[in-house]
Amino acid sequence: MGNRKGGQKLLLAGAVLVTLAIAVLSLCLGNIHFLPTRLPAILSGSEGTVNRSILLYARLPRTLAALSAGAALAVSGAVLQNVLANRLASPGIIGVNAGAGLGVTLCCAAGILSGPAVSAGAFAGSLVSVICIFLFSCWINASRTTVILCGVAMNSILNAVCESITVLDTDLAMLSIDFRVGGFSAVSFSRLLPAAALIAVGLAVLFTLCNELDVLTLGDETARGLGLSAGRYRLLFLALSALLAGAAVSFAGLLGFVGLIVPHFVRRLTGNESAKLLPLCAVSGGGFVMLCDLVSRLLFAPYELPVGILMSVAGGPVFLFLLARGGIHGTGGDHGAGGFRRKSRKKGNRGGTI
Repeated sequence: MGNRKGGQKLLLAGAVLVTLAIAVLSLCLGNIHFLPTRLPAILSGSEGTVNRSILLYARLPRTLAALSAGAALAVSGAVLQNVLANRLASPGIIGVNAGAGLGVTLCCAAGILSGPAVSAGAFAGSLVSVICIFLFSCWINASRTTVILCGVAMNSILNAVCESITVLDTDLAMLSIDFRVGGFSAVSFSRLLPAAALIAVGLAVLFTLCNELDVLTLGDETARGLGLSAGRYRLLFLALSALLAGAAVSFAGLLGFVGLIVPHFVRRLTGNESAKLLPLCAVSGGGFVMLCDLVSRLLFAPYELPVGILMSVAGGPVFLFLLARGGIHGTGGDHGAGGFRRKSRKKGNRGGTI
C-alpha cells in the first residue's frame, strides 16, 4: 500500500513538473522568442518595456487561461463520468458547454463582453442545461445510456438557439465564430480573473468531496446505507461540474475533447479513486491545453491556428481509436445502481432511486 501511495505521489509530482515546463515554454515561445533565463529580467523591466508588455499582457494571461481551462474541463469531465457512470460523459457532449455558450451569447447580445457577469452567465447557462437533463432523465426513468442521449439532444437544442441569436444580431457573427472555435488569443486579465476565481473555488470544493463522490459511484442503495443522500449529492456534483465548465467556456470558448480524453488516460494510471483521479486530471488537463495552445501558435507562425480547431483535429481520431479498441465505454448496465431511474410502483422494477 505504501509503495502504491508513493507511486501516485511521484506520478503527480512528475505531471506537475511537466506542466510547469510547458508553462515556461508557453511564456518564452511565440513570434518573439525569449530564453527562460531572461524571464526575471524581462519582468523587472530591465530589458525594455516592449518585451515586458508582451510577457505580462499577452503571454502570461494566455498561459494562465490555458492552464485554468484545461484543469476545469478535465476535472468536470471526470466528475460527470463518475456521477453518470458513463465514460462517454463530458461537458462538450451532454450539453454543459453548449449551455455555457448560450449564457455567454446572451451576455454579449446585451453588450456585456467581460467581467464577472459573463462568468455568471456562463455558469447559469451550464447549470440550467444540467438541471434540465437531470429532471428530464428522472421524469422518463432514464437509464445511463439514455442520460447521455438526453444530453446530446440538449446540446443540439442549445446550439440551435445560439445560432438563431447570432443570425438575428449580425454584430455577434464574428464574435460567435471566435467563440465556437475556441482559443486564447484575445484573453485578458479582466476576462480571466473572475472565471479563474470560480474555477479555483469549484476545484477546492470537489477536492474536499472526493470520498462522497466515490461513495456515490457505488450506487444509490450503498450510498444511502452509508448515510449519503444520493440525489442531493448527485445534483451537487453536477452543479460543480457545470460551474467548472461554464467558467472555462466564458473565456476559452467551446474547446472539445478535453473533458473526455484526459480523464480517460488519467484513469488508466490512477484507477477510479477520486482523491487520485481529480488532482492528476487538473494538472494533466492544464498541461495538455497549454501544449495544444503552444503548438497552435507555432505550427503556422507567424499565422495562428485557433487551438479549438487543433484540438478537434487531434482529438477526433484519438477518440475514434479508443472506440475501436473498446477503450471508452459505459460502466455497468443500463439498469445498474447509480442511474436516474426512480422507484417504480410496478412489481419487478429494480431500478435505483435518486
